[in-house]
Amino acid sequence: MSRPQILVLGAGKSATVLIQYLQKKAVENNWYIVLADGDKAMADHKWNHAENGHAVGFDIENSDIRNQYIQQADVVVSMLPAFLHFLVAKDCLQHVKPLFTASYVDENMRSLAQEAKEKNVLFLCEMGLDPGIDHMSAMELIHRIQNKGGVITCFKSHCGGLIAPESDNNPWHYKISWNPRNIILAGKAGAIFLEQGITKELGYAQLFHSAPTVLVPNIGTLAYYPNRNSLSYIDTYSLNWVKDFIRTTLRHPAFCSGWDAIIQLGLTSESSITITKDETVKSWFTKHLQTHNYTSLYATFLQNKALKEQFEFIGLEENELIPQSFSPSNANILQWLLETKWRLANEDKDMVVMMHEISYTLNNQPHHIQSSLVLKGQNSTQTAMASTVGLPLAMGVCAYLKGEITLTGVHIPIHPSIYHPILKSLAEEGVAFTEIAS
Repeated sequence: MSRPQILVLGAGKSATVLIQYLQKKAVENNWYIVLADGDKAMADHKWNHAENGHAVGFDIENSDIRNQYIQQADVVVSMLPAFLHFLVAKDCLQHVKPLFTASYVDENMRSLAQEAKEKNVLFLCEMGLDPGIDHMSAMELIHRIQNKGGVITCFKSHCGGLIAPESDNNPWHYKISWNPRNIILAGKAGAIFLEQGITKELGYAQLFHSAPTVLVPNIGTLAYYPNRNSLSYIDTYSLNWVKDFIRTTLRHPAFCSGWDAIIQLGLTSESSITITKDETVKSWFTKHLQTHNYTSLYATFLQNKALKEQFEFIGLEENELIPQSFSPSNANILQWLLETKWRLANEDKDMVVMMHEISYTLNNQPHHIQSSLVLKGQNSTQTAMASTVGLPLAMGVCAYLKGEITLTGVHIPIHPSIYHPILKSLAEEGVAFTEIAS
């Protein structure tokens, strides 16, 4: 009997810990791994001559080659950009192969749910950090409270990829540990959430302005802004009677103040602009301020010492030439700047913070529980972000191959048969929550 084969598509930065964990488990369980990436050198580097598998390089959008590898696999893991998951998913349906991703279930993936159910194949999505660990840890808490008769009235879930205090040495109190494009565009869709029984909506321009704060045990005060549409998860979590429901992103308070100013200055605009061959950052920025009548607003911001330091740090008035290699827009130029200014140094440690706040009544008595996770990375490669995105996804694959997960169809990890084994495995790797009840 041939040994089970795991096909991992994508060997980028966020796949590092997933690959290493699966390599270890493949040896323990006699599984075989094929690691595929469009960059063969990167795949070889990440595979690093490990046992029980090999690395290959091919264009993921080449359907013939992609189908060939998917057909040979027993489980497919996609660490590709989200827009490519649908291509992979359709091939997995054709060949009846289970698919695991860390990305959100979008309309494309949702459209395959019925066929996946009919073919008895599992597509397990949202298996990363947020979404992923947030779902699993929240549902474990929610089910535990409900099983003893508690009625939940308030649910707040916060999560952020931050910089560890010992590596925090810039006025933004932030460095990039995940997809920089997502950081630039965060919040553009605005946010919807439930507050005291009333649906609240915030537009992009309001999102970072006067961001509320929360006290995280052993960390201190952090600011947060609401994520997209929190309301869609009320049904998912079976909390239809709650008065408050919000999912948020955590940042340092100074970051939110600075990013609010960045938005007000129009620097996250994705509209195409014209830049000259010898355009510098300073000339682009000055021209932008003048064209949109932002000069006086910028001058006002510079009167704030903290904002002035933040603007100086990211180099908006430096004479560095803007590369001609990308389509020019304010968002693209800002991203290019920040990828350098906010880069993790080799020895830097990132930090993931997650916290759930739940209020409930039990026997007519009010109760509150706060469950928090704080995890620091080891360096710029072995990051907390890579661990918390990659580990639950890898553990889901392992649980499936061991027969612990037997569901079919399109799922996210809110079912006990999924979250119990994975939360247990995460705790064994040091990814565990601390609870404070009152």
